[in-house]
Amino acid sequence: MAQLTTTFAGLKLKNPIIISSSGLTNSVEKIKKLEEAGAGAVVLKSVFEEQINIQAGQMSGYDSPEADDYLSAYVRSNALNEHIELIREAKKSCSIPVIASINCYTKSEWTDFAKLMEEAGADALEINILSLQTEKDYEYGSFEQLHIKVLRGIKKAVKIPVIMKLGSNLTNPVTLINQLYANGAAAVVLFNRFYQPDINIDTLSFTSSNVFSSSNELAEKIRWTAIASAEVPQIDYAISGGVHCGKGVIKSILAGAAAVEVCSAVYQYGNKEIAEMTNELSSWMESKGYENIGQIKGKMNANAAGSINPFERTQFMKYYSNHE
Repeated sequence: MAQLTTTFAGLKLKNPIIISSSGLTNSVEKIKKLEEAGAGAVVLKSVFEEQINIQAGQMSGYDSPEADDYLSAYVRSNALNEHIELIREAKKSCSIPVIASINCYTKSEWTDFAKLMEEAGADALEINILSLQTEKDYEYGSFEQLHIKVLRGIKKAVKIPVIMKLGSNLTNPVTLINQLYANGAAAVVLFNRFYQPDINIDTLSFTSSNVFSSSNELAEKIRWTAIASAEVPQIDYAISGGVHCGKGVIKSILAGAAAVEVCSAVYQYGNKEIAEMTNELSSWMESKGYENIGQIKGKMNANAAGSINPFERTQFMKYYSNHE
C-alpha cells in the first residue's frame, strides 16, 4: 500500500491534505471531526487585526479617550484569548498538526500575535499578507519587501516554523519565494484567494461572485508551483485553491507541492471528501508503482519540461491556429 506521509514546513503529516483557514476550523469539535475524517493538518481560522479594530471601533464613541482605549484593549484581548484557547484545546484533543493563521497591518502586532500563538502551542504559523496594491503612487516592489520585513520580525520572535501564504498579485513570485527562503521561511502557500466582486445589472448594485473556488483555478497554482519548485527547491510548497478531487492533489504534488490546502470541496461535499481524495491518490500511486510521496513530488515540475517549458508559455498559438 502506498505511503501518503509527507513533510511540510518541518511538520510530519499523515497525508498531504491540509484543511485551510476557514469556518471549517473555528472550533475544536469541527477540528476533531476533520481529523477523524482523515485530514493531515488544519490551519485555524485567521486572526485579523483589522477585524478586531473594527469591532473595537463599533464599541467606542463614549467621548472619553480613557473609555475608548479600555474598550479597544478589551476587544483585542477577548479576540486573542478566544483564539489562544482554541489552539490549546485543539492541541489537547487532536494529534494532527495545528497551524495558526494571522493577518495584521501593524508591525508590532505581527510579532505580538505570533508570540502568543507559539506560547499557546501552535505547531506552525501561517502568515497571511493579503492586500491589493491600488495606489497610483505605489512604489514598485514595496509590497514584496513588506513580506520580507514581516517575516524577519516574526522569525526573531518565534522558533516554530513560519509559512508564508502569498497572493497571486506579484510580479515575480519566484524572486520573492527565494528571498523568503533566505530569510527563514519554512514553506509558502500558492495562492491566497481574493474576494470575488460582481455587479448585479438588474439592481445596479454590488454583490459577490463565487464564494467557493473552482477546479479551473488550479492551473495557475500548478504553473507557479512547477516553476518555483524547480528554481527554489529548498523550501516546501502547498497549493491552495482549486483542489477539488484526488486528481487535483496528484497534479499538485507532481508539480512540486508537498501538501494541498483544501476548503471549498469540503464545504460543498462534506468531510467525506477528504477520504475520497486520499483514496484516489493512493490508488493512483499503486497503479503507477509508486510507494511514497517523495517519488512523485516535483516529478513534473519545470525541470522535467526540458527546453520547451509549458509552464512559461503565455500564448495559445497552436490552439487558435486550429480553430477558425
